[in-house]
Amino acid sequence: MQVDDKLLERLEKLSFLKVSDDKREEIINQLSEIVSFVDNLSVLNTDSVDDKFAMSDDATFLREDTPYCNTEINESILKNSPLSDDGFFVVPKIIE
Repeated sequence: MQVDDKLLERLEKLSFLKVSDDKREEIINQLSEIVSFVDNLSVLNTDSVDDKFAMSDDATFLREDTPYCNTEINESILKNSPLSDDGFFVVPKIIE
């Protein structure tokens, strides 16, 4: 995958971030390095690795799923919000 200015513009739009003009080239170079590193992983031969490979054969510990809600925690979090309603954050509607 080639990281260029067009891709960076798309990433800016999707992430709602703005990269300043003096940092664009640096960001493109860093993203290119990351992508090339990940591309190196595709070269690895994993044919002999079992699809169900895990570091441990122990089963996952299961616990009883009991609902619990500490309303004090909810209230302390929501009091920092500029806008809340009925125990939820109120945020502007965002649709691309």
